[in-house]
Amino acid sequence: MARRADTHRKGVRSGCSIALFVYGTLKRGYSNHDGYCHGVQSIEEALVRGQLYIRPDRIPFLEVPEQDVLATGTADPAADAAAQQRAARGFEIRQQAESPAVPPVSGRGVVRGESLVFDDPETRLPAIDRLEGFQPGGRSLYRRVLVPVRVKDSFTVAWTYVVETRPRDWPRLKSDCWTG
Repeated sequence: MARRADTHRKGVRSGCSIALFVYGTLKRGYSNHDGYCHGVQSIEEALVRGQLYIRPDRIPFLEVPEQDVLATGTADPAADAAAQQRAARGFEIRQQAESPAVPPVSGRGVVRGESLVFDDPETRLPAIDRLEGFQPGGRSLYRRVLVPVRVKDSFTVAWTYVVETRPRDWPRLKSDCWTG
């Protein structure tokens, strides 16, 4: 008997997806995209509130306003996917009621990147966490956080990697979009 495409496979939960906002080497056309983003369900241009800085090796890192952080990533990808779904529903309700802080279309304090949606958070998040050096509950350069994201003319939430503590000698990127 053939297995249907939507049945449970190791590392994949039917109906369970995860969105990531990426702004550096995971974007299309950059060094880590093919190795870590193969099988992505969708890629959309996206915006978040924040600021890009550049490491000495030319790799970007993101700072976001702390008030925009809706959750912090854990070692449990399924729980993080569920937290994202809950936050997205809550964010939609708040958006209709009170206009929460969301990224404007352009201007200072806006970072351009891509929103990637995956259907395999239990496989994808641990691999990308390792790439980003994020160790849930441990000492890390980056932490994975859930933030509001503007995709086209709508708003949602996505996980992204932000710097834990920015070294003072890492300069701010003058552009709102890292290009390598």
